[in-house]
Amino acid sequence: MMKTDIKYLFILIGLVFSACTDVVDVDLKDADPRLTIEASLNWEKGTSGSNQKIKLSTSTPYFKPNIPNMVTGALVKVINNDSAEEFIFEDQGNGEYTTSSFVPVLNNSYTLEVNYLNEKYIATEKMISVTSITDLSQSKEDGASDEDLEVNVSFKDPKDEKNFYLFKFKKVGDLLPELIDLDDKFINGNEIKITYEKEEDEETDKKEAFVPEDIVDIEFIGISNSYYNYIRTLIEQSSGVDVFNSIPVALKGNCVNTTNAKNYAFGYFRVAEVVKTSYTFK
Repeated sequence: MMKTDIKYLFILIGLVFSACTDVVDVDLKDADPRLTIEASLNWEKGTSGSNQKIKLSTSTPYFKPNIPNMVTGALVKVINNDSAEEFIFEDQGNGEYTTSSFVPVLNNSYTLEVNYLNEKYIATEKMISVTSITDLSQSKEDGASDEDLEVNVSFKDPKDEKNFYLFKFKKVGDLLPELIDLDDKFINGNEIKITYEKEEDEETDKKEAFVPEDIVDIEFIGISNSYYNYIRTLIEQSSGVDVFNSIPVALKGNCVNTTNAKNYAFGYFRVAEVVKTSYTFK
């Protein structure tokens, strides 16, 4: 009798679980595409800064990432609000808009204007300066692991100034850079050292630490307070979502649609001085 009961119990469990295998099709509505503006005008120290590029695209549905989304036919210009000089960015037919006549002036205010599909988007930023890098070195004792190589970037933070910084580190051969943001609130006027060590890849569990002869490209950028807040949120969201925290919302930049406020754009317009360099591990 006991064996018979157990047999029927297993049959019942099997029926319950087999009943849960039906495929449920959920109709997910795609959000309307939004204009996405990639407009980081970087003035590299030691150059004229005249060649600049702005990229326009539209957002794509999450499950349809391969839909062509480049934007052509827009009118793009940047205005120096202090001198009233205008810089026209020419449509290259591939979503990129370029100029070879931009004139960067530290501490001047610039406004981006984009006219697309009879709507006007504007954003304003100040040209932020950046101090120089004083030293590049390598070590093993300053990072999370005392066995792995790391690169150290040193600089002198200007005294009696409120500064915000963004670092981009990209190992030659990698697809994307890693970002580090910095506020000088507690380090004002001091000699600062930023250490970068390759982190573990969460998808493959592979760390891929630096080895001798690896080359890492470095960008050191001066940024505004508002851009610091924007990029800090972006970095936090891209680092993964904690199941106990609220779901990230769409991150709005500083590009405002003056024709239809509800149809805001993604992306950010900034103008900044940047130091570019590279380091080869020994």
